[in-house]
Amino acid sequence: MAEWQKSGWRGRPRVQMPDYPDQDALRAVEARLAKYPPLVFAGEVRRLKEALGQAARGEAFLLQGGDCAESFAEFSADLIRDTFKVMLQMAMVLTYGAKVPVVKVGRMAGQFAKPRSAPTETIGGRELPSYRGDIINGFDFDPAARVPDPQRMLQAYTQAAATLNLLRAFSQGGYANVHQVHAWTLGFTQGEEAARYRDVASRISDTLDFIRAAGVSEESAHTLQTVDFYVSHEALLLEYEEALCRIDSTSGRPVAGSGHLLWIGDRTRQPDGAHVEFCRGVQNPIGLKCGPTMSADDLKRLLEILNPENEPGRLTLITRFGAGSVGDHLPRLIRVVREEGAEVLWSCDPMHGNTIKSSSGFKTRPFDSVLREVREFFAVHKAEGTIPGGVHFEMTGKDVTECTGGVRAVTEEDLSSRYHTACDPRLNASQSLELAFLVSEELSARRDRPARSVAL
Repeated sequence: MAEWQKSGWRGRPRVQMPDYPDQDALRAVEARLAKYPPLVFAGEVRRLKEALGQAARGEAFLLQGGDCAESFAEFSADLIRDTFKVMLQMAMVLTYGAKVPVVKVGRMAGQFAKPRSAPTETIGGRELPSYRGDIINGFDFDPAARVPDPQRMLQAYTQAAATLNLLRAFSQGGYANVHQVHAWTLGFTQGEEAARYRDVASRISDTLDFIRAAGVSEESAHTLQTVDFYVSHEALLLEYEEALCRIDSTSGRPVAGSGHLLWIGDRTRQPDGAHVEFCRGVQNPIGLKCGPTMSADDLKRLLEILNPENEPGRLTLITRFGAGSVGDHLPRLIRVVREEGAEVLWSCDPMHGNTIKSSSGFKTRPFDSVLREVREFFAVHKAEGTIPGGVHFEMTGKDVTECTGGVRAVTEEDLSSRYHTACDPRLNASQSLELAFLVSEELSARRDRPARSVAL
């Protein structure tokens, strides 16, 4: 394979990327970003890769979640805190079910660009370029707002840096105290509609009481007060990714300084394309979205291109098929991985294959469909003797009404009341935590049955 250069993607076919009308302004922004400090560091990247390798072996479990597309307008410390808080609650419930550590990865501090199904959109008979995320153009349906503006990359960097600063403070400064997190979760289970989850919450309480009685206090156990929290995003805007790429002084290898984990979308995973070319050269863990159109030949090529050394924790295959379709596609991909002897982590994205248009005109995702795809994911892995190593959700700590269903029963008529997403519908805090309880049940069932070893 040809020697990798961080700008090598520029000679490959590119899709889902903007054409900037002012090339001089673009080059000036890229040069400026190239002088900025990286947002994440190589040591953090290596720790995450090791943890993902453990998840691939069933010794940990990946929880990846956060915004569909981060917004400049809605950026606030409260929103970061609320999403982080829900992630901690979900992780605690999943840890109890799996009885292994949960690797916490937010779709945060970089998830500013979005692939779109069409280059333009039409409203009221007026056609304009599609909104592609705040790092590229504006959400307002206005010709000037929809022009790609490279200056937006600088604002995205600043917001990402501020987000990471707050996340590091929350994760290491006592906010993540395990007893406090559980107290938040108990609040969710007090309502009558969440009665089925109270037994699990009570058993978690008993476990924490035993820990305290055994003399392990928050003050004496650093791990009860702090968590490792990582950030991720889709590596879509490659000018931004290249500008923040750095050489790790320890290993001498390139590292993407924009986020701990980068993923390649289902629309940008062409083996000879620009996005695969960039991601193959950085040492970060890489996620690969796998939809129904993923062919066996393409998967074989991508396994070789993205993880030629077959390194544990390097490659996460994030499946997204839609409820009712997992059994049609996941087994054939598992067979490819098994035949190649590839080291991968299997994760389930039950969001993107379950988007529908409601009778009220809003895009939504039925909670029952999301849950069904997760259950089908676990069932296929059980049948194949492989390890379901993670889940990937679009969710928020805000009390939005974007996905229907859940214990608090968001209806199609409710969607208009708090529909705030700029792109795709997200689970709200209550739905996210309920889903964690339900996934925890699947993990408990997996733990309680003997598993046969499969080299993956």
